[in-house]
Amino acid sequence: MRSNLIFACAALICGVLVSAAEAGDGQNRRVIYDGEVFELGGSFKESKDLWMSLKDLTRVTKFVLKPQGVCRDKLCYPIPRGRTKDFLFNTTKPKPTTWFNMSEFARLIHHPVAYDDAQSVWYFGSMPEEQNGYISSLMAPDFRLPDSKFEMHSLSDFRGKKVLLITWASW
Repeated sequence: MRSNLIFACAALICGVLVSAAEAGDGQNRRVIYDGEVFELGGSFKESKDLWMSLKDLTRVTKFVLKPQGVCRDKLCYPIPRGRTKDFLFNTTKPKPTTWFNMSEFARLIHHPVAYDDAQSVWYFGSMPEEQNGYISSLMAPDFRLPDSKFEMHSLSDFRGKKVLLITWASW
């Protein structure tokens, strides 16, 4: 009974991930950023890197290209000297567009990213500043998981108590 429920939950989770990722025609691309799914049209060239227009850069990530660098709120990352062509590319057809290499930017700022080539989906994890915030506060990020009786619990339910987390992965 429990194994059937576990398999049903796993199938449901896989179904949700696949439905969020069905883009694989090569023209449509999907980006999961800050927990939201964004559809992008084709790129200017075939590449394993994620190139997006500056308009899409702002729409998806809220980063804006400024003279001082790539900025979002108070964060601003300068593009390294001599590496502009790694980050920016201009095309004139079908209309003038400036393309931004989001993959190279993620590498520059150590922003975790995963890419599924078959589905044309990029997933961006938490920004390094957010990840490092947990280290300085010594507070683990909150999450919810079921117990052995499939009752949901949050880590925050146990704040102020000692908690032992046991994890396992098949890979």
